Amino acid sequence: MDISVVIPLLNEDESLNELYDWVAKVMQSNRYSYEVLFIDDGSTDKSWKVIEELSKKDSNVKGIRFQRNFGKSQALNAGFKVVEGDVVITMDADLQDSPDEIPELYNLITEDGYDLISGWKKKRYDSKIRKNIPSKLFNAAARKTSGLKLHDFNCGLKAYKNEVVKNVDVSGEMHRYIPVLAKNAGFNKIGEKVVIHQARKYGVTKFGLDRFINGFLDLITIWFISKFGKRPMHLFGLLGTIMFLVGAAFAFYLGIDKLFLNPTGRLITQRPQFYISLVTMIIGTQFFLAGFLGEIILNSKKDTKRYQISSKINI
Repeated sequence: MDISVVIPLLNEDESLNELYDWVAKVMQSNRYSYEVLFIDDGSTDKSWKVIEELSKKDSNVKGIRFQRNFGKSQALNAGFKVVEGDVVITMDADLQDSPDEIPELYNLITEDGYDLISGWKKKRYDSKIRKNIPSKLFNAAARKTSGLKLHDFNCGLKAYKNEVVKNVDVSGEMHRYIPVLAKNAGFNKIGEKVVIHQARKYGVTKFGLDRFINGFLDLITIWFISKFGKRPMHLFGLLGTIMFLVGAAFAFYLGIDKLFLNPTGRLITQRPQFYISLVTMIIGTQFFLAGFLGEIILNSKKDTKRYQISSKINI
């Protein structure tokens, strides 16, 4: 199969038929073998009914339905586990991403050898206060932290080699940082393409301003994971050792002072330095144990279920 199109959605029943027709037209005109995988993230409208009708009309249409809303990251992760295409295209279901971009994205992966191509909505039709300005600040912070020179980390329109999506685990709200996750997994040929952005035609956006707070918190998480995710002991063990040694040095000084320099002075427990050394050694020990436990957790294999699928179509 040439292409798998993965489309996560939440309450987008008005746009699905039009989006499907557009995608199918592009695929058929370019003679691609393809599948379109809709991931219904707990919609409460008629979205799943539309997907069922489309699948009856076209066997290339597949669907996964979550029992409730789990988030875009979990929707993408579920789709990535089952896709079969050599190239995987992700896009949003609100018609703001153009399927006409698919052939060029496909060629960048198959002919130019990129592992991942991220879309860049250079000209946006969103609210400047609500989306454009916060997005610029967010993307600047993401570039600085990750080292990837991308202009638009959060663009839903992306293209991947199949092996990329099979080797990244998208959890929490990490869908914004899939390029960073891919880089951490060893896929270094990551590019960017300016894509058309269109005004929303139906419905309203499902993302509020809280996504930027969550986005920056996730950015800190992924920065930490990028640097210390595979070796937490390198951070916590180092901090713990330094703090323990500082506390032990204080305690040693207090002991020498009491025994030899000032034996008739105040009791050790009456001096503030005693409590500083005690607290520092305790915190240092806790940091060291945190790093040690982190290493144990990393080396244990756990399969944590993050979403519940209630229905599937053609999968």
